[in-house]
Amino acid sequence: MKVVAFNGSPKANGNTYYAIKTVADELEKEGIEVEIIHVGNKTIRGCIACGACAKNNGKCIIDDEVNGWVDKMINADGIILGSPVYFSGINGTMKCFLDRAFYMAGRKLRYKVGASVVAVRRSGGVAAFDQLNNYINYAQMIMASSNYWNVIHGRVIGEASQDEEGNQIMRVLGKNMAYLLKLRENGKDIVKEPEMEDKIYTNFIR
Repeated sequence: MKVVAFNGSPKANGNTYYAIKTVADELEKEGIEVEIIHVGNKTIRGCIACGACAKNNGKCIIDDEVNGWVDKMINADGIILGSPVYFSGINGTMKCFLDRAFYMAGRKLRYKVGASVVAVRRSGGVAAFDQLNNYINYAQMIMASSNYWNVIHGRVIGEASQDEEGNQIMRVLGKNMAYLLKLRENGKDIVKEPEMEDKIYTNFIR
């Protein structure tokens, strides 16, 4: 089994990475491979609502790394989304990536195991955490949880290691995610997935 994790922070080894790595360590203890991809230091344009991906075999026409990352998401068993907190929300680069990725691949991520983590100095962590969870819910993924909201605190690089509760949250999240991945793997030939319904779009302007 494999999990792909996306680090939305501009800092390759900052507190967001630390949170992801803490979760990843628990997954790897259970024999689950984890690949961490650094998104936050890239130049990623937001979705331009052209609809080309629907006509282009699910591929975006913008020439950057998003198509390759989406392929990794589709081929993974689980996905971790990690972001720093900017003004009580996720940072712009991560949002640009997620808006495009989940629009392109949302239907193909159904029943994969997903988890979100955020790193914050002081406030706004839960708001950013909720934003990330919206993508997981939209794609009908199975959401892994912990014993509290998945937020770790720290300002400068390394401070997150001092947040004892935050560290426990990430460890428990990793253990719970591993458990769900194993349930999914061992049950996929026993329990039949519900048939996917075509999406109904309602326009409230009459």
